[in-house]
Amino acid sequence: MNFLSEEKKLWKRGYRRVACLDEAGRGPLAGPVVAAAVAMVNRKYHLPYSDIRDSKKLSQKQREKFYKQLTGDSNIKWGIGRVSEKVIDKINILEATKLAMKKALGSLKTKPDFLILDGNFKINSSVPQKPIVKADGKVFSCIAAGILAKVTRDRIMRRFHKKYPQYGFDRHKGYPTSFHRRMLKKYGRCVIHRNSFQYGSSKTKTHKIKT
Repeated sequence: MNFLSEEKKLWKRGYRRVACLDEAGRGPLAGPVVAAAVAMVNRKYHLPYSDIRDSKKLSQKQREKFYKQLTGDSNIKWGIGRVSEKVIDKINILEATKLAMKKALGSLKTKPDFLILDGNFKINSSVPQKPIVKADGKVFSCIAAGILAKVTRDRIMRRFHKKYPQYGFDRHKGYPTSFHRRMLKKYGRCVIHRNSFQYGSSKTKTHKIKT
């Protein structure tokens, strides 16, 4: 698969700084939603990431490897945005996701002239944009953004685990696994749980988490 096909189409149309956005953490019952923005500087650059793919199809070790490579790559500019569970409760998860993406753009070390978003929505921005469903599996810069967002959020949740070890956040990162729900039933919610989310087993699917 040519992971750069979408970027190349836009480059041919005259756009020079295409930024792609993806998030991690829309589905969990606890913790923030984190977004990443990724843009390539050199359009003639040969990508050394032939085995890169959707972050959900990578192991934790593989994601960490790509995170180190991507953040150390001088051709790649990136930014991270984070929105807390408290804000998620106030504005809902979709709006919080959009806000995290805007924050990621704000921390991006280059000014984009076109945006590609993973999903079926747009954000409030004057920059032209194109949403693509499942872009995190077929557009290189969105794949990269998904990995950066996922690794960043997983690290946050592992830090929360040290503060609230009874919930096992290091295992499931806040997703509604059967173990997480059992711990919720035993201990109740802690301060990083999202109060606006449904917690009953009939309302929330059990997730299997690949680590």
